[in-house]
Amino acid sequence: MELRATFQIPTLIKAMTDVVMPAVDPDNKLAQEQAQLIVGCLHLMAQRLPLQYRYDRHELKCFIALATELQQEVGGSPALAEALATLNQRATSGQDVLARAGAEPTELETANLTLRDAVGQLIVAASVADDDARRVAIDKAVMAHAKDQLLRERAWLALQGWEGKDAKLPDVESLISG
Repeated sequence: MELRATFQIPTLIKAMTDVVMPAVDPDNKLAQEQAQLIVGCLHLMAQRLPLQYRYDRHELKCFIALATELQQEVGGSPALAEALATLNQRATSGQDVLARAGAEPTELETANLTLRDAVGQLIVAASVADDDARRVAIDKAVMAHAKDQLLRERAWLALQGWEGKDAKLPDVESLISG
């Protein structure tokens, strides 16, 4: 199973249009309408998903600007002191989040893919090098990484039910925090 929504959504659209919608009773207008609505929503999600992160960053930037303007306009009012202090604290927190949220999701994905490729190149180079100790060390590190990655991916997709109800997987949140 694929964990990226950019691959999952087109698969869902294809399943809906090729399998589910043709099987829906043509006389059931409500079911037909709802199936079309689902496909339409999935198309919209597929188009907008790459922009969601940028949209959220932009929205935060706009709220920080509004907070700054409001502080300038009404600052110094004793009646608003508590609310302004809360606004200031949250705007400062928002600025911190915005400063840490600089990279685009595609940049993160590309960095992961190019780093994965570089690791693969190192593995290939080590396989032809005459250095068993380094090759063993590389194998050990790569296998430990793969084990952790597989656990993260299994936890990510656990809600789909592929693991069964008795699978003892940690929450994905605990695996990706820090």
